[in-house]
Amino acid sequence: MAVPEFRADAKPSSRPAGKPRIFISAAEPSGDRHAAGLVREIHRLCPHAEVFGVAGPEMQAAGCFAIDDLTSKSAMLVGAVRLLGHAWRMLRQISRILAASPADLAVVVDSPALHLPMAKRLKASGCPVLYYIAPQLWAWAPWRIGRLRRRVDRVATILPFEEEYFRQRRVNACYVGHPLIEQLAGYRPESSLLDNLRGAGSPVIACLPGSRSHVIGEVLPGQIEVARAVGRHYPRAAFLFAAADGRAATLIQERLPIADLNCRIEVAHLPEVLSAADFALCASGTATLEAACHGVPMVVMYNGSKWGYRLVGRHLITTPYLSLVNILAGRRIVPEFMPYYDSTAPIAAEAIDILDNPDRRATMRAELKAVTASLGPFRAAERTARMAMAMINVAEVSSYNHSDAG
Repeated sequence: MAVPEFRADAKPSSRPAGKPRIFISAAEPSGDRHAAGLVREIHRLCPHAEVFGVAGPEMQAAGCFAIDDLTSKSAMLVGAVRLLGHAWRMLRQISRILAASPADLAVVVDSPALHLPMAKRLKASGCPVLYYIAPQLWAWAPWRIGRLRRRVDRVATILPFEEEYFRQRRVNACYVGHPLIEQLAGYRPESSLLDNLRGAGSPVIACLPGSRSHVIGEVLPGQIEVARAVGRHYPRAAFLFAAADGRAATLIQERLPIADLNCRIEVAHLPEVLSAADFALCASGTATLEAACHGVPMVVMYNGSKWGYRLVGRHLITTPYLSLVNILAGRRIVPEFMPYYDSTAPIAAEAIDILDNPDRRATMRAELKAVTASLGPFRAAERTARMAMAMINVAEVSSYNHSDAG
């Protein structure tokens, strides 16, 4: 069955009666940041729209009324059971709010563990659902495609190959571009801080241990071991540990051996850290793409559960590569040590070889540039907002029969 084409240049117009009500949900800080851009574009295209939902501080600053905020809770592993209970109470609250005053559209952003169940409730209430930043079903647990097809009317994807993947499986998807590209395009690093970071040592090595507590706990010890090995090879090296916020900085500080390592923690200054860096040690995730946008050669590392992967993970993961830059390239352009490793010695050896080899660094920079160029110059937030406006102004948002099994 052919998927109806979404036109990014469609002209939005307001609903004939009243102002449109749009529910938006984002559960994590990264989703909050991307959703905030979407909220701003919705208000630009339709100034009288009423936007409300599960909103973090950035969404609220952009003009979204918050009925709950999960962003601070999402980073914590301790209390996960309490968080799950909170999420289910929140879903019931959302159902009551929408039953009393229906929304014209619901937009869920990333976080499929929360948003696929939420989308089921939203869809059952008669509210059309747009999924922004699609679940990575192509990477793991692809059997969830039936749930996505039944519960969501349209999907705004942020990776180029995802549109075809979903459309082949009868999900109404459109590639809108990656929000990180436009966010970085509008950012200007602090020049004085940048000069200070570049003068911290030679070479300058960015260490990105992630933002969630459990990720920092799994990645940071290995990064410190690698940093020590590189420091023995390069005595003047400086190691800049990037922390997303004060909480992450505290977690890093507690584990960082200041005495035998030329290192410092930079809070909320990742663009400056990457602009100053000659090389990066990256946890898996979007940080690898941000490093790629800055042209920083890198090694990607993540030390999860060996037995968890062997018993469960290897049966769910379907992609030959696990780091985002390699997935986008379709080949191994940066070394990746994932989803676990037994020793940091091979990681340190790769890091030292890259730092020792100018030709290898130059090749990697060119390949990373090609990866980021493949994402295109699209304005993800604007295109997604236009998709949302189009969904509000048509009665039938999808031609699919949502009774499909899956």
